[in-house]
Amino acid sequence: MKRIVTGLALASAATLIAAAPAQAAPVNPAAAVQKQYAAGKGVKFAEVVKMVYKGERDILLRRSGTLQFGSSGVVASDITGQLNIKRSDVEALSDILADEDEPELGETLVTALTTPERIVTVGKSTYLTGGLWSALLNSNKGWIKIPGTAPVGLTSTYSQPLNIVGEPATLKTLMKGAKATKDGFYGKISAGELSKVSPTFRNTPGINVKKAKGAISWKLSVDAKGLPVRLASAFPSSVLGMTPKGVTISVETRYSDWGTPVTVTAPPELEVAKTLEEAIDLPGPKSIPLSAIVH
Repeated sequence: MKRIVTGLALASAATLIAAAPAQAAPVNPAAAVQKQYAAGKGVKFAEVVKMVYKGERDILLRRSGTLQFGSSGVVASDITGQLNIKRSDVEALSDILADEDEPELGETLVTALTTPERIVTVGKSTYLTGGLWSALLNSNKGWIKIPGTAPVGLTSTYSQPLNIVGEPATLKTLMKGAKATKDGFYGKISAGELSKVSPTFRNTPGINVKKAKGAISWKLSVDAKGLPVRLASAFPSSVLGMTPKGVTISVETRYSDWGTPVTVTAPPELEVAKTLEEAIDLPGPKSIPLSAIVH
């Protein structure tokens, strides 16, 4: 009897499984994202960047912000980045510099590495404050204005290398070789292929495109409408054209509030320095070259 009951149960289970409707494939996000391009609307994001070296995984930095759309894509943004560095660790280095008769440089280093960096892009200009900029800007100016909208700033170099919200061509390229999962897609893209299609990747300070090699593995989760909700990427430091071997970087970006009303404004003009000469008051013997700050 027990064998009969067991057989009937298995047969019933098999029938239910066979009769279950097939799961619909996730919606391709390329068209879904472009449908969001409307003046005064936008999306929020938050991301965590981790670095893995010799089996140890540490959080390098955190970023969050809002992207504002126009009819053709992202037209403005307000992003804040914070390095995951303890003030006590930086102060120890500051003490060493103080012993070497560089006390001002030590204080600058503490401020630069422990203060959040904010990057605001409006129109064809970018405004920077916080982080390194707070340490170097003189007391009369809180922001520095830089022409162009390239992802400048200390925290931008290690941010998400795949700009799937602001670059439709990049997202379409990813989708060409992608494989579907139950809630999204995954795949790989080489540094060379990404540099050809992505202005963000090519123009990010700190990334040496000529030396970039290797590939980025990525996984994208989307909602029922095909809108991205989570993008995870992982890649060796060689993808950024950097020399340290054995270093892997992973970035997890989460998107929320698609279609939310967004208005990003430039900082007050009186608080903005328009040239480096006007803005920067270098400490001590001017030991930080300007070429290391702005490219």
